[in-house]
Amino acid sequence: MQLQFAMDTLTTDDALRLAQAAAPHIDILELGTPLVKSEGFSAITAVKEAHPDKTVLADLKTMDAGELEADEAFKAGADLVTVLGVAGDSTISGAVQAARKHDKGVVVDLIGSPDKARRAKEVIDLGVDFVEMHAGLDEQAEEGYDFRSLLEAGRQSGVAFSVAGGINAGSVQEVQEAGAQVAVAGSAIYSAEDPGAAAERIKANITA
Repeated sequence: MQLQFAMDTLTTDDALRLAQAAAPHIDILELGTPLVKSEGFSAITAVKEAHPDKTVLADLKTMDAGELEADEAFKAGADLVTVLGVAGDSTISGAVQAARKHDKGVVVDLIGSPDKARRAKEVIDLGVDFVEMHAGLDEQAEEGYDFRSLLEAGRQSGVAFSVAGGINAGSVQEVQEAGAQVAVAGSAIYSAEDPGAAAERIKANITA
């Protein structure tokens, strides 16, 4: 299982600092949606140029104009982009078309999807690489939140999936045992006093 680092910062400088600290233990560097909105596609280029050996994911959360947004992100250096699962099939298919042109990939983010397992199966048939079982920061803050519902949705889907929703060193093994291809950690790394050490602890709990 791969480890993805969601850098939910607002500046390219902060993203580069975090990426530099965590990169030795990370497989996928994610430019969080706040960063892409704040700094634009130039942030993608900066991170990819600094870490050409890493897979760079631009968390666009595209809802419309799938081909256009994906195409621009791929030209900026992204290897993967996200499209929302609640978007129309034509939007997702457009992003897939752009990915095929650039030999890149599309991840469908299922945040807000009422039936994640069902939608996961539908979008895989549209040609996306994998889906993300995702609970956002607001949902995580709600009373009664349990990330295990994401794991169950992943199991039920029967497709390639990642999990994002408060993953840390203590929970990453459960994510792997559920069959996820990618575990996404954000705050557990970027909020740590030593982001590099935090990333190392999470990575150490992923078995080969």
